[in-house]
Amino acid sequence: MPSQEPPRRRVPGPARRPSAPPRRGGGRPAQRRPGPGPRRPRTITLGNPRPRLRLVSLALTLVMLAFVVRLLQVQAVDADTYVAKADKNRYGSVTLAAERGRITDRTGTALATSVDAHDITADPKMFTPEESKAPDAPEQAAALLAPILGADPEVLAERLSKPGSRYAVLARRQTPQVWRQIKDLKGVYAEKAAADKRAGGPGANVLAGVFQEPSSKRVYPNGDLAAAILGYVNAEGRGAGGIESMLDKTLAGQDGTVTYVQSGGRRIPTAGSREVPAVPGSDVELTIDRDIQWAAQRAIEDQVAESAADRGYVIVQNARTGEVLAMANAPGFDPNDLRSADPAALGNAALQDAYEPGSTAKVMSMAAVLEEEKATPATHVVVPNRLHRGDRLFKDDIDHPTWYLTLNGVLAKSSNIGTILATGQLGPTQREANRVLHSYLRAFGLGSTSGIGYPGETAGILADPADWSTSQQYTIPFGQGLSVNALQAASVYSTIANGGVRVAPTLVRGTRGPDGRFSAAPAPRKERVVSEETARTLATMLESVVDDEEGTGTKARIPGYRVAGKTGTANRVDPELGRYKGYTASFAGFAPSDAPEVTVYCAIQNPTKGSYFGGQICGPVYREVMEFALKTLQVPPTGKAPARLPVTFEPGE
Repeated sequence: MPSQEPPRRRVPGPARRPSAPPRRGGGRPAQRRPGPGPRRPRTITLGNPRPRLRLVSLALTLVMLAFVVRLLQVQAVDADTYVAKADKNRYGSVTLAAERGRITDRTGTALATSVDAHDITADPKMFTPEESKAPDAPEQAAALLAPILGADPEVLAERLSKPGSRYAVLARRQTPQVWRQIKDLKGVYAEKAAADKRAGGPGANVLAGVFQEPSSKRVYPNGDLAAAILGYVNAEGRGAGGIESMLDKTLAGQDGTVTYVQSGGRRIPTAGSREVPAVPGSDVELTIDRDIQWAAQRAIEDQVAESAADRGYVIVQNARTGEVLAMANAPGFDPNDLRSADPAALGNAALQDAYEPGSTAKVMSMAAVLEEEKATPATHVVVPNRLHRGDRLFKDDIDHPTWYLTLNGVLAKSSNIGTILATGQLGPTQREANRVLHSYLRAFGLGSTSGIGYPGETAGILADPADWSTSQQYTIPFGQGLSVNALQAASVYSTIANGGVRVAPTLVRGTRGPDGRFSAAPAPRKERVVSEETARTLATMLESVVDDEEGTGTKARIPGYRVAGKTGTANRVDPELGRYKGYTASFAGFAPSDAPEVTVYCAIQNPTKGSYFGGQICGPVYREVMEFALKTLQVPPTGKAPARLPVTFEPGE
């Protein structure tokens, strides 16, 4: 088969001139025009690419420039902001609650301590219909948890329904038993959800989003014992009353944190974490003796109930050091169960009540008279049945014929008239006598707080002598027209017992840090008020109140011990009415009177059943508490016979 050669490409040559037309009439014959042959290919000419390249380059340059500007903004200008946002989204943190320090009595016995507890929390996102597979998951979960947590179901449902939130606290400081109940319930619902899912159902689990965080719970092992002193903590775990509030920073310590990596609100266990450990709080050691506190609290509770009184308080103080060994209030409260407590009883009435002390204040008037050498215990005082002074007619608590009393007898029989007559000798004029008496009242601590730093303590009321009314200048010497708190009143008798030197009361012995080191509290302030001789004389005179049959405090006697004391029965200002209504009964004293160790003060407000005289209802409380304290502290009797100063004198002697 003959091979076919490809048609040869015709290469155009140089252009030829057109041939001349044929001549007519001869010459060469005309040539035939060639027939149609292959077409000459069309030549394509490309456009210039440079404009397009310039346009593309410009566009890319603008895009890159935008990226560079944005990159500079992110990495340089707004770098800190974006780092913070990234960290916020990437890292989560949990607070590590510091263990709150204990509060103990002087022997180290715990009065307040902390135990392990759980904060019940939830992730509200897991209660949405999409996550929980239940349209009403918050309501179902709230109905299940409310009986266990003792909370309102509506409140729980509201917390579980917060849109966009990943964290909610349902209840704080729950016991391990509460979390165990919730954990068991979660397990039951998890099994039901798994079974439902295997059966082709949605597998709804309304408790999957409930969790717990470690915490601690404040407990008071002795119930209501010393509750008014200790106070309590609030729902946030901070001190809200008493020592818990007064020394909250010392007790609280410093919380720590755990920072971890999270994704989608969930912790990534493999990413590690950073922990700043919590620093435990320091322990606080009080001057209180738990056993003496128990005896004082039992005694005052029984007497308040028997007298159908509004309230009462007992102070027990070391007469030498000023340390408060007991401070009991009735009625009280249990800080473990604040829901059941009477709001009116949550404070410390022994420090926060201001009231007129009545005749227990007469010891200060007698101290001023003796120290100023205006009289002696044997000085004769003629006491009429009535005494007109200023715009008033004064009397004693009972009608009597004219009494012929010694100054010692004035104190023993608690004569208001005799006290007015004695203090009238303090100055050449009544105005000057008022000024002198006021200076002694201030020195004994009236008109200012005790110095222990207790929150809410009242300073009482002691007006400037220039402001004393006509009646006040005669009532203040026997304890009406001024006001005190119970610790101030007790401190007056401790000053006499301590040889005339006032030692500021103390309630805290010191603190013990997490390292176990004990730091003693600062030494209390001391100030001499009267001479040692005056103090000894007053102690002997106070014995007559208890030991002499003419005295008003015979119910305070303690077999084997010499007891010094003073009764008080004052008109009481009703805070609601703003006028006098009822009485304040009181008794104050120390023992052994010739070598004092312990001071006890008792006051009962508005007794309405039985007697309202201080010697009758507070004298027995004093005896019971003092006897217990002396035995607890192992204070032996001195064995010395009392001096037995004369109470009366015969006219004409």
